[in-house]
Amino acid sequence: MIQCVQAMLYLSVLVAFAACNAPPVPLDDILIEKTFVPEQCVRAVKVGDYVRYHYNGMFPDGKKFDSSYDRGSTYNVFVGKKQLIAGMDKALVGMCVNERSLIKIPPHLAYGKQGYGDIIPPDSILHFDVLLLDVWNPEDGVQSNTYHTPSTCSRKVEVSDYVRYHYNGTLLDGTLFDSSHTRLRTYDTYVGIGWLIAGMDQGLLGMCVGEKRIITMPPSLGYGENGDGSDIPGQASLVFDVILLDLHNPRDGITVTNQIVPESCTRKTVAGDFVRYHYNGSLLDGTFFDSSYSRNRTYDTYVGRGYVIAGMDEGLIGVCVGEKRTVTIPPHLGYGEEGTGSKIPGSAVLVFDIHIIDFHNPSDKTEITVTHKPEECDKQTKKGDFVKYHYNASLMDGTSIDSTYNYAKTYNIVLGANQVVPGMEDGLMDMCVGEKRHLVIPPHLGYGERGVTDEVPGSAVLVFDIELVEMEEGLPEGYMFIWNDEVSPDLFTEMDTDKNKQVEPSEFTDYIMRQVNEGKGRLAPGFDPYRIIDNMFSNQDRDGDGKITEAEFKLKADEAPHDEL
Repeated sequence: MIQCVQAMLYLSVLVAFAACNAPPVPLDDILIEKTFVPEQCVRAVKVGDYVRYHYNGMFPDGKKFDSSYDRGSTYNVFVGKKQLIAGMDKALVGMCVNERSLIKIPPHLAYGKQGYGDIIPPDSILHFDVLLLDVWNPEDGVQSNTYHTPSTCSRKVEVSDYVRYHYNGTLLDGTLFDSSHTRLRTYDTYVGIGWLIAGMDQGLLGMCVGEKRIITMPPSLGYGENGDGSDIPGQASLVFDVILLDLHNPRDGITVTNQIVPESCTRKTVAGDFVRYHYNGSLLDGTFFDSSYSRNRTYDTYVGRGYVIAGMDEGLIGVCVGEKRTVTIPPHLGYGEEGTGSKIPGSAVLVFDIHIIDFHNPSDKTEITVTHKPEECDKQTKKGDFVKYHYNASLMDGTSIDSTYNYAKTYNIVLGANQVVPGMEDGLMDMCVGEKRHLVIPPHLGYGERGVTDEVPGSAVLVFDIELVEMEEGLPEGYMFIWNDEVSPDLFTEMDTDKNKQVEPSEFTDYIMRQVNEGKGRLAPGFDPYRIIDNMFSNQDRDGDGKITEAEFKLKADEAPHDEL
């Protein structure tokens, strides 16, 4: 039994020895060992395709006889057109970009019995370690693959449009050669007029703002046989991953969309009007750059006078108070090729969502609308009258400012005494008790450019709904006191109660107040009576010694006008 086992072991050794020293088995055909297969096959080689690949050429013992790596450039050739040895022509068909294979080629499919000079001996089996980098066909055109489509697309790129886009540019094997993202600046150009390589000119057509697409082009539509001289080799397919950010045409004007017009619109803006409006400003791709809301203050300006960019000047004409609209402005009507620096890039289309708060014209007067007039209207208000009225005050957009009803008391003033804004003075004139009016007061007759802190914005149009509750007739203009009866010829003597030939302030005050209480005289209504009397006394006390003598004493009719007897 032991002898049998020993014999078998000896026989195995002999067989193994024979196998190791046997001559190599000749190859009848190519042998392909795939050493790396990409997850996705971007494109597989077909007969007639043009390929770019790297290789190391070796003999079966590993000795290298040639290498594209050593020359620093790919091997570029058509496949299936007998420009290669037959085995390589055959082996390349079906390879994918980025695939790596070890290709073993028998002599009859390589250099045969002749070999190749001093480099490859006759009847040599050749091994090629091949990495395929690129493949294209002379029949290829531009291929566009959209992988993100925006929800809305109101416009697509056409020939002669000007576009702003970001891109990553790679070779077909994924090697990055350029990117606008790394420069933090879009690529801006006209489309279809030869400012771009032909493939990009074609690939951008039909894109929407916000769209993302992969644009693949053969070298004939890229940088051709010579490449770009640095990062793009000759005969290279190019792949651009593009996102379109902006689009306009030099012939564009502004566009107005998303209009929301209030039901009541009695007036629209014209050139020369002063407008207060809120806005959100963004680029065409939605990138926000500014907002009046964030400053909690309207933007206030004249329209049609060049105070704002031309597109906004145009977009603010013909709007109503309360109207909302979207104004899209091409760069030649916006901030042009230079932009504004950090926020608005050059050649950017601008989108403004605006809301008109109010507007007026410097020539406007107070707008008075009578909403109720009593049947009996015998007396109407005039300058100097003391009036009591209720009001509700608001801005043009309906924002409430104030109301006398909140305080359960009227607002009381003397007309013509500059106790209210000029527009209210206008609105209260020639009014009857019980009458109601709707007033629209422009800012130059209201609170002007400064407004009232925390209450009325600067340059705001004011709206008042007023009701005249009571009025007291004032005195003739220039008078603060008048006699209802004939003036006593002994006026000075009557005032001089202590008969010392001079009138003290207390004597003067007591006398005047007695005349008023007895109905013999009237003080101007709406003012502090004691301040009026003090002023009257001062006017009579000509030497300023605090007393009035008979020589100083005069009636108003006897001298130039001022507030006295």
